[in-house]
Amino acid sequence: MTTPPSSRRALVGGALAASAVAATSTVPAYAGSGKHDVPLLSPADRHLVQRFSYGLTTDLAKTVRKAGGAGAWFERQLKPASVDDRDAKKVDGWWPELSYSPSKLWQRQIMGMQGGWEVMANYQRRALQRRMRTNRPVLELMTEFWENHFNVPVNGDAQFTYRAAYGDRIRENALGRFSDLLLGAVTHPAMLIYLNQAESTKRHPNENLARELLECHTVGVGQYGEDDVKASARILTGYTVDMWETWQALYDPEEHWRGPVRVMGFRDKNKKKDGQDLTHRYLEYLAHHPATARRIAWKLAMKFVSDTPSAALVSHLSKVYRKNDTEIAPVLHALVASREFQRAAGKKVRDPGEDIVATYRVLGIHMDQPHADDSGVNALLWQAGSIGIYPLAWPRPDGQPIDNVSWSSPGRLMASMNVHYTVSNGWWPTKGVHYREPKDWLPKVRVKFVDLVDHLSRELLHTPASDRMVAACCQVTGYSKHEIIDPEHELVQWGMGRVLTTFLDSPEFMSR
Repeated sequence: MTTPPSSRRALVGGALAASAVAATSTVPAYAGSGKHDVPLLSPADRHLVQRFSYGLTTDLAKTVRKAGGAGAWFERQLKPASVDDRDAKKVDGWWPELSYSPSKLWQRQIMGMQGGWEVMANYQRRALQRRMRTNRPVLELMTEFWENHFNVPVNGDAQFTYRAAYGDRIRENALGRFSDLLLGAVTHPAMLIYLNQAESTKRHPNENLARELLECHTVGVGQYGEDDVKASARILTGYTVDMWETWQALYDPEEHWRGPVRVMGFRDKNKKKDGQDLTHRYLEYLAHHPATARRIAWKLAMKFVSDTPSAALVSHLSKVYRKNDTEIAPVLHALVASREFQRAAGKKVRDPGEDIVATYRVLGIHMDQPHADDSGVNALLWQAGSIGIYPLAWPRPDGQPIDNVSWSSPGRLMASMNVHYTVSNGWWPTKGVHYREPKDWLPKVRVKFVDLVDHLSRELLHTPASDRMVAACCQVTGYSKHEIIDPEHELVQWGMGRVLTTFLDSPEFMSR
């Protein structure tokens, strides 16, 4: 296993011995008994797809092979409009309130019809369902990445009115230019409300958005001073939202501060009453700044390569970013082509959201549109929260952590193990959810236990079972390798969940 030592200790040290082992490149693979019905991708293809999806399944592997390999599949993913995604789009109609106008949402809240927190819980559920169902995982991953980078927490008593539209705006540009992403996010009413820009005036410019724009969204700490923050706040004046009556987002030229402004290397006389063009030029300057290029390159490398990307890789990606006018796709091209990426298999730990989505996907669990509070789709959100954090709910502007250590505590591991065991046994949720029958995991009517373990390893981990994994499954069930398993065997009748959980609790599944 190539997970960093600190993360490996947290993941393995807190687990039961039987569920802490996994197939690795250094552990001999079980030889098997001949022909297999689960063809495997090459290690390189498997790594690319694992890192840029919400969990490799047998169906996704078939799609990759049909595309001509992971490289060709990835190329097509960067052009998401060319990939049919009707199954994921179905869920958009499950919660019609997510398309309601801000004023209607607010009225429904004050009339006691539906609280903002309820609307946002459904937005979180929709996000999880999209990730489970999508044929465009790269687009969904990058949408999540940028929603995290330009974080507007779903839990807010005013920004909820615009939060779904904010996520949709980010999705539109998630694989485009960072410049467009920055403009769309910073001037969006959800962001204006969250960071108090909606209340900013020329007499009293609010500095919250101006500061986070520099600290979190672009150049980063150490690149600017307090005078830069003040000037940044003055540039942004004029953008507002009427939160008293209409909930309309607008630009008010009367509230734009006029006079010379300077932020780092950006200068302007700022004489015009309407400062929107000034804002656009300012954001373009920030998007193209070398410090922004390095920061975006570093963050993408941390998310998709490792917690400690080399200075050489970050420098290379930042050059690609600037050379291509802040386009994201060329940076991703360069990232996956790097030797550092190719050597990074297993170096990233799944966060709670990735864990829950990958678990449901690999177990082949299908969910119906929710019709009651205890429907499976609703429970899915609660399970994600129980592992460590609800999706898109990080309370600070800096966004949810993307490093391994943050998600590698013994407490998180035990929470994941609890969810894995519950779901593998089909215990909860039970309404509006369809599990595979235990007998459906058998590759044939009668099979040796060792061959069943190998079959499951190929389905759940997309690798042959290691000798250590075989030993773990024998230990957790009490069966020998040569035990014959058929549909009437006690393992199939009531113990299959124990074997499935052994795979899901392994470091190999918990990493990507």
